[in-house]
Amino acid sequence: MVFSGATFLFYFLPLFLLVYFLADVRYKNGVILAGSMLFYAWSAPRFLFVILGTTVIDYFVVQMMDSSPSATRRKALLVASVSINLGLLFYFKYCGFFIDNANTALQSLGMSSVSWTAVALPVGISFYTFETITYVVDVYRRVHKPLTNFGQYLLYIIFFPKLIAGPIIRFHEFAGQITGHLHGDTYERRLRGFTRFVLGLSKKVLIANAMGAIADDIFSINDFHRIDTATAWTGALAYTFQIYFDFSGYSDMALGLGQIMGFYLPENFNNPYTATSITDFWRRWHMTLGAWMRNYLYIPLGGNRTNSKWRLYFNLWIVFVASGLWHGAAWAFLIWGMYHGLFLVLERAVKYRPPSLGGLLPVVYSFVVVAVGWVFFRLEVVQPSLVYLSRMFQWYPPNHLWFPEGDCLPMFLMAGLFSFFTLAPAGLRLQQKVYYQPWGNAMHILMTLATLVLLALCAFRITSGNFNPFIYFRF
Repeated sequence: MVFSGATFLFYFLPLFLLVYFLADVRYKNGVILAGSMLFYAWSAPRFLFVILGTTVIDYFVVQMMDSSPSATRRKALLVASVSINLGLLFYFKYCGFFIDNANTALQSLGMSSVSWTAVALPVGISFYTFETITYVVDVYRRVHKPLTNFGQYLLYIIFFPKLIAGPIIRFHEFAGQITGHLHGDTYERRLRGFTRFVLGLSKKVLIANAMGAIADDIFSINDFHRIDTATAWTGALAYTFQIYFDFSGYSDMALGLGQIMGFYLPENFNNPYTATSITDFWRRWHMTLGAWMRNYLYIPLGGNRTNSKWRLYFNLWIVFVASGLWHGAAWAFLIWGMYHGLFLVLERAVKYRPPSLGGLLPVVYSFVVVAVGWVFFRLEVVQPSLVYLSRMFQWYPPNHLWFPEGDCLPMFLMAGLFSFFTLAPAGLRLQQKVYYQPWGNAMHILMTLATLVLLALCAFRITSGNFNPFIYFRF
């Protein structure tokens, strides 16, 4: 079940909100917990027991770790908990990848390959594994005390708005809200949460799906040696817009759902395609993953606190190799991570600083670098990606292998507008007004009307078509 699907929009969400708002204050967290388990079980009933089992283990391991007076025992319990979580992630997500590569090496040496039965990937495992690790590590670091109520810990892990695709939340950002989210409950807060949800839904359904249809048409061409340069760039740009509006739209929906219930989740995107460098891009794209990598990998490796610039570059490189591998078990994801890591290292090495009056050139640089990297992300296989990129960067005249539909240009213009409109001061002010600043009566009326119109358009698109992919669902 995904937020942009008919089952969630027309059945699950209305029923859940009806029960939630009718429930007594004492039972609202129980309603959220039951709804979250139903939401997860709907998509992956077999794996509900996996997430429940690891949650139970971590809860009691952390209790023992916190109460232990022995530093050695505390560290051993920390290692045990992290190993269990990463071990499960490795088993479900990466085992097949490593065994396939090992078999390739064995066969090249004339040796027998290792048999392996493929296993399905539990939905959202990459996200909730990282959140579990934040809880364990932060308790170990004495950032906060462990919870003494298992239901509250389970709610943190399985809270359905952020369960499938984040944002990734550190426990101390969420802990106070478990019991405090009902304070200050107002109709305005619910309305603004619902508006945020519909704006995210519109990004996903009205823009990402349209861009995804174009990208799928082009990337599904059997032989990339046949496509012309314009078509290759069209496909790459379509996917570049698709993945942004797909994932940022889903994040907006998560934040909106949380706000309806009184939870404030961290922002995950900040106009990433307006970045003026790759370093700036990673401050704006999937910000909670970036924060996790910084706090739990980059800083423990030494971060910026190293006397050697080569060790600093190595730390940056490792973070992005890990980021690539986190996204998927394929060489193309590793190359994508190394590609971004290379640009961050180069920008750090040459002390690149975008000129304050540089106009659009730094934005174009960042956007093109990111768009090129998305080709590896989209195809997931190295050799076809290299062929595709060769068609982008060598001139091949139009050959009419692919013809754009009538709404292709308007959809690209819409995607470009909503990706870059905050470059203008007026656009940035409008975004701040819609998302973060107080609304007057006129603004309330305007946003309510806009929300209802957008919701109707999304409902029509969802019910009239069956193309509704969600890219990050598989991560």
